[in-house]
Amino acid sequence: MAHEPPHTMGQQHGRRSWAEPWKIKMVEPLAVTTREERAAALVEAGYNTFLLRSRDVYIDLLTDSGTSAMSDRQWAGMMLGDEAYAGSRNFYNLEAAVQRFYGYRHIVPTHQGRGAEHLISQTLIKPGDHVPGNMYFTTTRLHQELAGATFHDVIIDEAHDPESLHPFKGNMDLAKLGALIDEVGADRIPYVSLAGTVNMAGGQPVSMANVRALRALCDRHGLRLLLDATRMVENALFIQEREDGYGDMPIAAILREFCSHTDGAWMSAKKDNLVNIGGWLAVNDDAVFEELRNLVVVYEGLHTYGGMAGRDMEALAIGIEESVQDEHVRSRVGQVRYLGELLTEWGIPIVQPVGGHAIFLDARRFYPHLEQDLFPAQTLAAELYLDSGIRSMERGIASAGRDPETGDHHRPKLELTRLTIPRRVYTQAHMDVVAESVKACHDARDSARGLRMVYEPKYLRFFQARFEPIS
Repeated sequence: MAHEPPHTMGQQHGRRSWAEPWKIKMVEPLAVTTREERAAALVEAGYNTFLLRSRDVYIDLLTDSGTSAMSDRQWAGMMLGDEAYAGSRNFYNLEAAVQRFYGYRHIVPTHQGRGAEHLISQTLIKPGDHVPGNMYFTTTRLHQELAGATFHDVIIDEAHDPESLHPFKGNMDLAKLGALIDEVGADRIPYVSLAGTVNMAGGQPVSMANVRALRALCDRHGLRLLLDATRMVENALFIQEREDGYGDMPIAAILREFCSHTDGAWMSAKKDNLVNIGGWLAVNDDAVFEELRNLVVVYEGLHTYGGMAGRDMEALAIGIEESVQDEHVRSRVGQVRYLGELLTEWGIPIVQPVGGHAIFLDARRFYPHLEQDLFPAQTLAAELYLDSGIRSMERGIASAGRDPETGDHHRPKLELTRLTIPRRVYTQAHMDVVAESVKACHDARDSARGLRMVYEPKYLRFFQARFEPIS
């Protein structure tokens, strides 16, 4: 079972199965293609799963961003869209939901998460600044660098070890952060960038004790602490399960307490908040909010819609409330764990412990005979699609990009292929199919020869780069 059911009758009366806490009201047919058709699609896409057409994909695990299934309440809310250009009632419902569940004072809506990253970077960063964070995320780091900052990874060392079982591998290393402050000076650090569950580390969480200590360190040096809250709801579940004193606390209360230790947050609402498009930026500082509200008009839209339609804001407000329900979060993470348990049982190398939103296949151990410059994680994503039509994505050397000073590849310690589970979309049977396809690729691993990059875009190359097989 993915996790224990919400009752205890099974402990006395034998096995009791767990099931998703929702029923299916609408279905979308899935494409089933032949291996020959998939091989042709891979060539057309340049062996980049981002360039595949969705019509050619069977089970789509590319991302959990905007791919969740909305509830009947959210779809009903879409009919209540107030599409007034200014002062939409849906904005005020969204504002109230963020204030209630996340606790921040001021809200700026954006079209999606990277819009929020852009606004906060342009508002707070000056050329020559330094931004420490608990491992980079692609778009976050790019916006910080485009604003003139240098990113510094100050995550704990265990985060770079896929086999480490540390329960909070997303934690910041306070000694590393302190050393950076001493080196560059607090006045050159516009904010400390903290992500709740670290995507690039395998969806690993941050503990409440760590954010509390981080808050104290920031206060001593007069630093802002800003949160990437994209998957904070999942992070709250790990705190509930793993940290003393939180076992009986609801997810919503844990989320609110965690956010209380930070000065603001940005959100890609396409993840935890259960919508297909949207984002928001929230801060407590009046002066920072004033600047953000001015900039959103320049780049996104008026401060009461920020690039979203009224109907999308209403669905988002409802999604925020649904996202913090304990049964929903346990089901969401439980499905990921179910897949992880199958793969672990079969000896497939994955990042441990299993994270909140995805299974990360360890391509280094999967293909030990491939050098990193042969893009082993990209190779694995291509092989998995070829085997079954399942779409995954690379999180390794291609995603890491190049060092802007040397022009050489960034070579991260983690070379991962991500199987990202959309929320409320697939069933346990789909997870069985995925696991069996991964095993088939693992059984044939010695035949993999790797890829070479034949086209590289200037920014965020993993989205549009093209590859060809090594003959």
